Amino acid sequence: MTLFKNKYRIESARLQGWDYRNPGYYFVTICTRGRDPCFGTVVGDDVELSAIGEIAAQCWLEIPQHHQGVVLDEWNIMPNHEHGIIVLTAPVETLQRVETLQRVETLQRVETLQRVETLHCNVSTKPTDKQMSAISPKTGSLSVIMRSYKSAVSYLTRQAGFDFGWQGRFWDHIIRDEAELNRIRDYIRANPANWENDRNNEEGLWM
Repeated sequence: MTLFKNKYRIESARLQGWDYRNPGYYFVTICTRGRDPCFGTVVGDDVELSAIGEIAAQCWLEIPQHHQGVVLDEWNIMPNHEHGIIVLTAPVETLQRVETLQRVETLQRVETLQRVETLHCNVSTKPTDKQMSAISPKTGSLSVIMRSYKSAVSYLTRQAGFDFGWQGRFWDHIIRDEAELNRIRDYIRANPANWENDRNNEEGLWM
């Protein structure tokens, strides 16, 4: 951790300098708040999902429907965390064109609202480039995908009357070759069988 304004802050878990919209295989792990085993129970070599776990699973399967150029590989929901391999297939250039269109549409909406406001209040509040950047997230980035997923699960579980929450942020690993990909796939599949060894071992969550 480092100091910022005399307070300790947690460093970003993302790889510095890497564009997380780049095509590739990404191994992600996300945990429930306080490592609460609310997703289900391990029985033998399988996980029997709870109602909350079922919502998390359904939202995971729907990720490609909400994000362009995303494919799901191996994944598994454990009682207090989730492992998954996210595959980004669209090149950055394609996503940038989509992002540019979205920025233009956002700017047009803002300018329309400004014209209405000016008619009523004679006030001009043209957004700066910095403001536009702040309200336009990087389309297709891993962080946006995971943030959207976690928000969907949180919303649906709370709508269903459950007191559910996520641990802040998520852990990721950029998979570099086929051998590593196969090793991680095997690890995800074997996770339920290794639950007794990993359940109280924080390092076991991150391989």
